[in-house]
Amino acid sequence: MTITPLDIQQKRFAVVWRGLDREEVDRFLNLVAQDVEGLNRELHELREETARQRRTITDFQAREQAIKETMVTAQRVTEEITENAKKEADIIIGRAELEAERLVEKAQERLTEVLSDIAEAKRQRAQFLSQMEGVLKTHERLLEVEKASDTGVEDTLKVMRKQRPETGQVQSIGSGIGPVSSTGS
Repeated sequence: MTITPLDIQQKRFAVVWRGLDREEVDRFLNLVAQDVEGLNRELHELREETARQRRTITDFQAREQAIKETMVTAQRVTEEITENAKKEADIIIGRAELEAERLVEKAQERLTEVLSDIAEAKRQRAQFLSQMEGVLKTHERLLEVEKASDTGVEDTLKVMRKQRPETGQVQSIGSGIGPVSSTGS
């Protein structure tokens, strides 16, 4: 049972013959009542303070939990960002490798074309040299034939040069050869 200050103040004792001094008991009971009242007020204030502190602790615990969750979320986001960055890097590297392979293939195709062009140019050169050699041999034979058939052409040319020195050109008669320079032979 809890005794309140009012219980103390209202408490009356039975009077017995040779009992206690009433005024002294009443004064004492008033003092006790005031002390109990002060203690009750202090107890009430302490209970309120305890309740406030518990609310504060609860708030701090909630904040702590929120911070923990935020940290876990931040860690997860960091891991996701790192994973995404690795994936993007792998994609970029893959694209670069594909592009490098494509460039190498293109370069090899171009090399094949260039080598083919070089081989074709060598073949055409050999063919041209062969044709030129044939033309030169044909002209050489024609010259030999012409020399054999016209042994007197040189003598005729010398005579004609003496007759027309101012033009510097002589035309042979009946030989089939065009204008000849006088400085040539």
